[in-house]
Amino acid sequence: MAHSVAMSPEPTGQGDAVRLTQDGHDHMTAALVLAARGLGRTWPNPAVGCVITRDGVVVGRGWTQPGGRPHAEVEALRRAGSAAYGATAYVTLEPCSHHGQTPPCADALAAAGVARVVAALEDPDPRVSGRGVARLRKAGVAVQVGLGAEEATELNAGFFSRVRSGQPLVTVKAAASLDGRIATASGDSRWITGVRARMLGHRLRAEHDAIAIGIGTALADDPLLDCRIPGLEGRSPVRVVFDSQARLPPDGRLARSADRVPLWVLCTDAADQARRDRLESGGVRVLPVAGTADGRVDVRAALRALGGQGLTRLLVEGGGRLIGALLAADAVDRLAWFSAPLLIGDRGRPAVAGFGLDRLADCPDFAPLDRRVLGSDLMTLARRMPR
Repeated sequence: MAHSVAMSPEPTGQGDAVRLTQDGHDHMTAALVLAARGLGRTWPNPAVGCVITRDGVVVGRGWTQPGGRPHAEVEALRRAGSAAYGATAYVTLEPCSHHGQTPPCADALAAAGVARVVAALEDPDPRVSGRGVARLRKAGVAVQVGLGAEEATELNAGFFSRVRSGQPLVTVKAAASLDGRIATASGDSRWITGVRARMLGHRLRAEHDAIAIGIGTALADDPLLDCRIPGLEGRSPVRVVFDSQARLPPDGRLARSADRVPLWVLCTDAADQARRDRLESGGVRVLPVAGTADGRVDVRAALRALGGQGLTRLLVEGGGRLIGALLAADAVDRLAWFSAPLLIGDRGRPAVAGFGLDRLADCPDFAPLDRRVLGSDLMTLARRMPR
């Protein structure tokens, strides 16, 4: 991680004080790295990591498995076995306290005889929200919350977004020239960025639950939108097309591959039923949502629909009109902006279209989280700042 976050002890009168050595920070950092392995694969659940130590030695590690089950704590306890008795568990999110498809992780930790739990954050899910901590303390387990909180908050931003707003975290990814163009006037765009930048773009796909494009991009390029990094081919996310009138060709590459990688089409309620039926007969999932006055998909309604399906992290790869619509709706949470040292000119196709402001004070403000030089290209990852 880029930095560590100091934790203030939470005195509870139950002997909960945990001596925070550098090892403690290192174990939480390791748990966060493990949690990141699950990004894009655990929805609708969060991606959680757990490291169990006893006498300073790691005896168990785990992370949330694909589909959200088993949970990280259960995986770590399984690996630790009897060594979990009297141990300390470092967990990137408060252990769950409710019965779902599996029993509560808080109960599993207590039953294994874990003496202490150090959690990065409380879980905002109303089914948990402090109940896991209370359950552990009631069982005599010492608990502290806060170590690695900043890093864990960013890692879980998608899950938190779905819980709090009903919508996935939206990251816009664009590969553009220095003057903000994603293609020439003729549509030529292969390749604006180099190999290293494109590889990182595929890595981003693997770390998101779903990837979205607009119908214009789908008709022009008919991309597969899969993950083509060796070893991560099985990490291709759900593919989503914003397609107000359900115009996606049923015989295109996107639709024909729906049996291998899920494909969802977001259309308006007014979209032609026959076209919707043809897509569905080929295995495409059609999600009708409210439309705008000009007949386009209402992006806020679309995001709520995606959140309702359990998605927590959505990567948007274009085109310019979809990105512009999301910005106009103030619905962009992160930017992954790949900039190539090229100038295309004002006849080129803009990365952001149909969006404009009269005052600088009204511009959405983004703060850099990371910058990487990738050959001759530059990638900036930025977070939307609250107004």
